[in-house]
Amino acid sequence: MSEWQSAVTPPALARLLRSTQLPEPAGHRPAYRTLAGQVRLLVSEGRLPVGTRLPAERELAQALSLSRTTVATAYETLRSEGYLRSRRGSGSWTTLPEGSRPPGDALHPVPPDERETVLDLGVAALPAPQPYLGEAAARAIEQLPAYASGHGHYPTGVPVLREAIARRFTERGLPTTPDQILVTTGAMGALHLARQALSGRGDRLAVEAPSYAHTIQSLRRSGARLVPVPHARPDGPTALPRWDVQEWQRVLRGAAPRLAFLIPDFHNPTGALIDEEQRRELLAAARAAGTVVVVDETPAELAWGVGTEDLPRPMAALDRAAQVVTVGSGSKLLWGGLRVGWLRANPALVRQLAADRVYTDVGTPVLEQLIAAALLTERFDEVRAHQLARLRSSAEALIAALERQLPEWRFARPPGGLCLWVSTGRVSGAALAQAGERIGVRIAAGSRFGVDGAFEHHIRIPFTVPAPAADAAIARLATAADLAQAGRWRTTGEAPPLAV
Repeated sequence: MSEWQSAVTPPALARLLRSTQLPEPAGHRPAYRTLAGQVRLLVSEGRLPVGTRLPAERELAQALSLSRTTVATAYETLRSEGYLRSRRGSGSWTTLPEGSRPPGDALHPVPPDERETVLDLGVAALPAPQPYLGEAAARAIEQLPAYASGHGHYPTGVPVLREAIARRFTERGLPTTPDQILVTTGAMGALHLARQALSGRGDRLAVEAPSYAHTIQSLRRSGARLVPVPHARPDGPTALPRWDVQEWQRVLRGAAPRLAFLIPDFHNPTGALIDEEQRRELLAAARAAGTVVVVDETPAELAWGVGTEDLPRPMAALDRAAQVVTVGSGSKLLWGGLRVGWLRANPALVRQLAADRVYTDVGTPVLEQLIAAALLTERFDEVRAHQLARLRSSAEALIAALERQLPEWRFARPPGGLCLWVSTGRVSGAALAQAGERIGVRIAAGSRFGVDGAFEHHIRIPFTVPAPAADAAIARLATAADLAQAGRWRTTGEAPPLAV
């Protein structure tokens, strides 16, 4: 369960319960079963974080105008199913059944020799932009001799790349100088350095629920106490989620987390784009609580469904107190194989982190930095347009195929980013993933994106399938869903062929 135990008041829980529609009609189901089912759904969707202390039976009964016996029986049902734990004198709090926590191992890419038969919907990353990558590599090799005469260690990054990254921040509305930039080995390297320098083992760290799976795992393994903050309930089944600013204010005030990790631009996995008003409100709450905000901008350049003139400014541009650390990467727009990321912060913190990293990786490989610098400068607009066109084509084809073949599944069309966050109704995401492995499709179960294995009835679908293969890809996903629903995922089933 979550390390930090919050509490939900009777009126707040009553509001959540009234907004919760169970997948099946109530019919003549007893009231206690309806109540237990609603709480179960709130926990599995992450709207009621694991570790939340529920109101006492009498208090909740009064808030819901139910008998205390009904609430007590619902609580007992939840305890027997593994969704509630109680201790005399401590009350009852939400949990998950044994085995619900997602495995710690990441979903590794499909090996090249299996790509003809295995469809990879587990990794949200694009192939390299060609011919641009090859041209940039040739240019970098020409420049390499000028660097080869020295030791090749650049703890803060090669100057030409730091300049290119700073210039791109400035173009996006955040004036930046090279001494505010630290080049890292991927965005995860930047997150690790920031977390290590700005927090200690056992500190509370606030994260969105859901959030990027690798960030959650990295923070958990560091010994941090994670405080999940659910998104606000969308206005409808096809509306994107927003931050629940009131909940953030409550958590920042009550838990006083050392750091808060956010993905405001084309959020992974939901695709949400947070407006400037909410950004300002959350920053104000973080300043009041003394919490440093770590912003993951890895998907920020992936605006394939909205014009750049409609994009909000980076969060650090709205922060005069310099309480924002921004993490970015070339992995999503350029190519993940470069393993080039960066961090933007005040120059003093950049110098501190550069000194800290000497005891881990010393610096990012020079050749890869030169390739990234060439892609960010010489033909950046063309590279970006190439990758966005690829994402847009895949997204439109996958969305159309989903609407045709799996109309009962629900999702919101995102304005950009790499993925679609899909509610599968009553189908378990974990069972879908297990069925998929048997028929040749890798699926990222929603539970990977929750702090405590929540979001069981969700999956993430990346926009990495070529448009001509979208129908066959969703057909294979539908086959996995049929097997999962029938409980036959342990046996190999027939899978539609992949046609590219």
